[in-house]
Amino acid sequence: MPIQTQRGFLSKLSSKISRYSSESIKTPSEEEKAGFLKAQRLAYRCVTEIEKEMREGWTEYQTAKRMDMFLRDHGVKVFLHRPFAWFGEHARFDGYKRFTQFHPGKKRLTEDESFILDVSPVVDGYIGDIGYSSSLKRNPELDFGMEYLLKLRKQIPEYFASSLSASEIWWKIDREAKENGFDNVHSLYPFAVLGHRVYKVHLPKVPFPLLPVSFASWFSLQGSFEFLTHKVLPELLTPDHEGDKTGLWAVEPHLGRGKTGFKFEEILVVEKDRAYWLDEEVPHVKRGRKLAVEVM
Repeated sequence: MPIQTQRGFLSKLSSKISRYSSESIKTPSEEEKAGFLKAQRLAYRCVTEIEKEMREGWTEYQTAKRMDMFLRDHGVKVFLHRPFAWFGEHARFDGYKRFTQFHPGKKRLTEDESFILDVSPVVDGYIGDIGYSSSLKRNPELDFGMEYLLKLRKQIPEYFASSLSASEIWWKIDREAKENGFDNVHSLYPFAVLGHRVYKVHLPKVPFPLLPVSFASWFSLQGSFEFLTHKVLPELLTPDHEGDKTGLWAVEPHLGRGKTGFKFEEILVVEKDRAYWLDEEVPHVKRGRKLAVEVM
């Protein structure tokens, strides 16, 4: 089945099922927030440490394998999905016709290109799914895109705390990004997700086996199992989501401009009367502060 046909079918299905309840729709406890914070910080530590090692000529697959090794060396045995690395134009997903094309490949990084690293370790049962955009040397196109994303980052908690539905938030972000000259890349994701819920998972006594790299699933076996047992679609922030917003969301706006793709992904806490980011010391926020000082 062509990827566009699959997306259309999934979109219609998600509209109907997103209304279902889920055990993830709840206000998180302080203990839970601390667990997710630990997982998220390890994930960010992974990508920022691997970034220091990266050199021109590295392949996407080599980079993803190195991230996997780093996390396993730090005690991670389970992932929501395999580590991803997208270089240059690959970070825009233009022309992708199969879900397997999202997997890291043989493309080699050049000094002038930006890149996206995406990892999702499970630490003590807590999912830390993050996305990180950077480049080997200063990239004006990336800086421009991340400046917009940081403005959007400030607005997203306001959107979630408002009366807007999850679907309306998806379309508002889509419309405003296009009005500002950006392409919506997350619309090309499976289910066109802008994000998904995170929750504490029940780790198996025997870890799920690793699948070959050619396996077509976006998620690992563990990830697929977790989403299926949580009723998949209430967990995904799609353009058709009509369910409750309360809970913990890994929000991942992914945009493009020219030949460059850029994103961030981090955990948003949504309570009954407010929404806020789990951590204000994430790398893209720190870099934004540094660039602001340089401009001054």
